[in-house]
Amino acid sequence: MLIHLSIKNYALIAFSSIDFSNKLSIITGETGAGKSILLDALGLVLGKRADLNALRDKENKCVVEAHFDISNYNLNHFFDENDLDFDTTTVLRREILPSGKSRAFVNDSPVTISVLQEIGAFLIDIHSQHQTQDLSNENQQIQIIDAVANNTDLLLKYQEVLNQYKKNKKELVELQEEQKALSKEQDYNSFLLEELIAADLKSGEQEILESELEKLSNVEFVHEHFEKSTAILSDEQYGVLNLLKEMKVSLQKISPIDTAYNVLFERVQSAEIELKDVLDELENQSEKLIKDPIQLELINGKLQQIYALQKKHFVSSIDELLAIQEDLNSKVFKVEGLTDAIEKLIANEIEFEKQLNDFATAIHISRAEVIPTLIEEIKSIISPLGMPNANFKFELVQTDKFLSNGKDQMEWLFSANKGIDFGFLKKTASGGEMSRIMLAIKAILAKYSHLPTIIFDEIDTGVSGDVANKMGEIMKEMSNNMQVMAITHLPQVASKGFQHFKVSKDHNSEQTVSEIKLLSTEDRIKEIAQMLSGENITESAISHAKELLQ
Repeated sequence: MLIHLSIKNYALIAFSSIDFSNKLSIITGETGAGKSILLDALGLVLGKRADLNALRDKENKCVVEAHFDISNYNLNHFFDENDLDFDTTTVLRREILPSGKSRAFVNDSPVTISVLQEIGAFLIDIHSQHQTQDLSNENQQIQIIDAVANNTDLLLKYQEVLNQYKKNKKELVELQEEQKALSKEQDYNSFLLEELIAADLKSGEQEILESELEKLSNVEFVHEHFEKSTAILSDEQYGVLNLLKEMKVSLQKISPIDTAYNVLFERVQSAEIELKDVLDELENQSEKLIKDPIQLELINGKLQQIYALQKKHFVSSIDELLAIQEDLNSKVFKVEGLTDAIEKLIANEIEFEKQLNDFATAIHISRAEVIPTLIEEIKSIISPLGMPNANFKFELVQTDKFLSNGKDQMEWLFSANKGIDFGFLKKTASGGEMSRIMLAIKAILAKYSHLPTIIFDEIDTGVSGDVANKMGEIMKEMSNNMQVMAITHLPQVASKGFQHFKVSKDHNSEQTVSEIKLLSTEDRIKEIAQMLSGENITESAISHAKELLQ
């Protein structure tokens, strides 16, 4: 519950500090006094949009701080998930800097606005006049019935399966689309794959084949130059080896004379040995040269096949062709794998649909069972609120669709008087009737679920004194189970509060300032008397105010 609120430099409020009780708190004040400013400031710490124009003094920052007792809210998991320090007295703070930047804190830890909004939803429900239209929202109507039916566990199980179902469905659609796309290319991919497999490609093969082709294409030319080279080395009269032999003999004769001469002799001797080895290799290579037109044709054919495949696939190496072959192989066989995966997902979908239908049926039955009780409870509350002949009809119909909260579609029908046909709630009920119905709903929910602090912003607008008195009693009864605050213009409602705050404007200073004051018993009598009689407070009004407070 909200135990303390401080506001600094916001709109018409210079500074205000308020402590709240856990019962029914009343806030009154003249139109334009600043009651809405109080709600707007509270909205800031609940994560609403900040506006630089809200700064009273543009040179200083605005600070709104709210203290909450959350000991009974079971919010430890929220603090753990968001890495925040948990404290049973939690402080939410919002700052608006003169630069226009906004900062948010939970227990002095900086947080994002979304975190502030998320925790705020657990803490306070601000019910303004326009929110009565929420009753016309189908999801809101079903949520009310689910709260009374205590369907929380069923809905959580249903939603868990629904998330799995949606995830499975998404994956199934994606695989089916992929299968469809791959199937269109399947024949062509298979042809390309078979073509590459038939080529029997091997890494490094192209270089070897190109080298062989070069040799086989030049057998006669190579043989001619091998013979010429052999002749130059081995000719008996002018051959290099014969002349080198004579040179070696000549140097051998002088080699003993000097070491340098001997070195020259040894070098010539080594050259002779090397050239003899070259001659042997020339003869050996010459013998290996075989003119083989068949092999030449085979190699040339294989290379032309490789070149054609490279051109088709826009690559320049066998390794790239092998990579393409592997990719095509994956695509071709993936279609078969997709079929198995799709069949498994379809089986999952059938199972999920069965579970969802079972949960949806259980939810539907649970809702249908509590509808008569809910109708009677609403009627019993609004009957003394000037709606004695009001009646409701809740039409709950199961659809074929899996919705976020089951398979039900909901229509709330309403009749304000006897003999009047039922019509849609949003079209049939007036604004005042909607407000009273909403109050009844909130009163019922206070019994069935742990609602956060609720603030009623002039929910009693447009009702008579007697009805207002009964509405005040309902709010007072609600405050036995939860913290309730009511902004009102009606003395009958104001008199029911455990504490009473008045919002007023002070025009004495240079700037108009809104003040929020907790009224004493005497001040409260005067305030309610003034609400009864206007500016000129009469003795009768004072007496009446005392009666209301008693």
